[in-house]
Amino acid sequence: MNIKCVPGSVLLCALVFFSNTVFSHTLEQQRQAFLLAEKLAAQGNQRAFLSVSATLTDYPLYPYLQYQWLKNNLPETDKILGFLLTYKDSRYADLLRADWLTYLANNERWPEFIKYYQAGDNTALECRFYWANYKVGNQELALNAAKRLWAVGDRQPEECDALFSVLAMSPVFTTDSIWQRFELALKKDNKSLASYVQRFLNEPDQATAEFWLQVHKKPALIEGGLFMGANDLYGRIFAHGVDRLAQADLDSALGLWDSRKRNFVINNQTSQQLERRLALGLARARDNRAYNRLDQLVAVDAEVREWKVRVALFEQNWQHVAEALAGLTLEEQQTPQWQYWQARSLSETGNVLQGLSIFNQLAQDRSFYGFMAADAVNKPYNLADKPVVIIGDTLEKLAQTTDFKAIQELEILNRDAEAKRQWWFTVKKLPKEQILLAAKLAQLWRWDQVAIMTLVKADYWDDLALRFPVSYLDQVQSNADWQQLDSAIIFGLIRQESMLDNNAKSAVGARGLMQIMPETGQQIARNLNEPWQTENSLFNPDINIKYGAFYYKQLLNRFDGHFALAAAAYNAGPSRVVKWLPGDKSVPADIWIETIPFKETRKYVTSVLSYAIIYQQRLQRNTLKITGLLFDVHPR
Repeated sequence: MNIKCVPGSVLLCALVFFSNTVFSHTLEQQRQAFLLAEKLAAQGNQRAFLSVSATLTDYPLYPYLQYQWLKNNLPETDKILGFLLTYKDSRYADLLRADWLTYLANNERWPEFIKYYQAGDNTALECRFYWANYKVGNQELALNAAKRLWAVGDRQPEECDALFSVLAMSPVFTTDSIWQRFELALKKDNKSLASYVQRFLNEPDQATAEFWLQVHKKPALIEGGLFMGANDLYGRIFAHGVDRLAQADLDSALGLWDSRKRNFVINNQTSQQLERRLALGLARARDNRAYNRLDQLVAVDAEVREWKVRVALFEQNWQHVAEALAGLTLEEQQTPQWQYWQARSLSETGNVLQGLSIFNQLAQDRSFYGFMAADAVNKPYNLADKPVVIIGDTLEKLAQTTDFKAIQELEILNRDAEAKRQWWFTVKKLPKEQILLAAKLAQLWRWDQVAIMTLVKADYWDDLALRFPVSYLDQVQSNADWQQLDSAIIFGLIRQESMLDNNAKSAVGARGLMQIMPETGQQIARNLNEPWQTENSLFNPDINIKYGAFYYKQLLNRFDGHFALAAAAYNAGPSRVVKWLPGDKSVPADIWIETIPFKETRKYVTSVLSYAIIYQQRLQRNTLKITGLLFDVHPR
């Protein structure tokens, strides 16, 4: 804390300095004692642990410390119950309860398990809860729950095995139950689970299940003329085979379905689900049969309605566009996305004044579609920046609450993952107005990603400095100059990829601010004649931004300077973007973006472009126009 002394306040400054020094010294001593106590707990040195931990009762991480000791001393029932009562609102209460319940189950202490179990999202404990009920005589309750837990397409934890064993011997376990899970497993492509479930069938049904498995692996088997069946099972196998075949050969699947579906007993739900998937497959492939196929569907949902508009857009059939837009619900029609296309449709069909009226209204929206509308009527972008207002010392008071002091301590001790877990647990308990304060606190701590995500939980969108931070400005600007890119574009990519979290790592292994895969990083290093370091070097902002800017510029060159195509390639890969290029005639960029087959990539492109517009304002410039980043997409 920086304190400026002015004449007449020297004594006050001295007192503040002294108290801060003493507090900091005491807190540092507590941190060292905490680390020592942790080691003693891990070593099982109970006497020494209890002695050291007794000095830490007012330390913010005291509950965390107690949890670490108790999870290794689960027979201490009284102490565990005391902890669960005293710290019932802490994150560690749920964690300790899970550990203790597992201990109780392993020791077959079923009445205690039932008494202290609390329902949650832990399937292993849920299975043990119903097994405990079975063991104490509540068999009907246990078996009905087992039937529900059985009916999933994924493997359940091994803790469910005992429950499933008694289920298999009970009257509630029917052949339909077995087929249900077998089919669910195949729908999730879980062949090993399907093979396991197959064993519960009688011999004739096992042979049918084996054929179904073969069709799943090689769907072309259903093309054989000998494949017939008068019962519902064969109809389900046929439908499943068509669905699988459509993933590799949509035309063959459509032909087979249309010509042979009447030869099988197929229930209406299965038939309608498959009709929907085939029609959407045509739509994503931008096939000229898609509009009619979508139009014939009986079961229509939001995805079908929206793809009907997209198909009409790609055809540039504005009569169909108008019809499809009219088929949206009133709520859907009012969204910026479909308001934009309503205005475009009116303008294209000669109703220019009506179209301009909608564009003028939509230009007030801070979004990709709002920015496009603003360009259409030559209006400035409306960014509606309204920072969160902090009243008095409310932020300081929030930071001094027990939960947030614990988060700070975890961060000081370099336990970032634990600090973030504690953050989200804490924020979940806050009322909306305090979530806003928490977002500002995260911003103060320079937790950019956490600040952004916390603001979203508060359902507040107008604090642009918080939502669009300009951290790493020097690295972004220098690499933008090097690659002859606008720095706002690089910021747009970083904001979409990682929300400016330099430690971000995706499920597939992409790393850092611009989410670069290690293989891509190695290739970039070779292109730049630089030595490749390690995968973790991509967490270094200097390296990550350098490589990300270089890679985006490569994509921009590959796609003739088209920002939207390069952004789509950054997200989905350049080979996919080549496949998505039109086949015969040029397509306006807004239509091409709207008809990208992948929902994730559609949102990615519109977000990166709109974020670039917002970032130029954050960088105090006004040079970019969103339509200036877009031009017609030419055939491949």
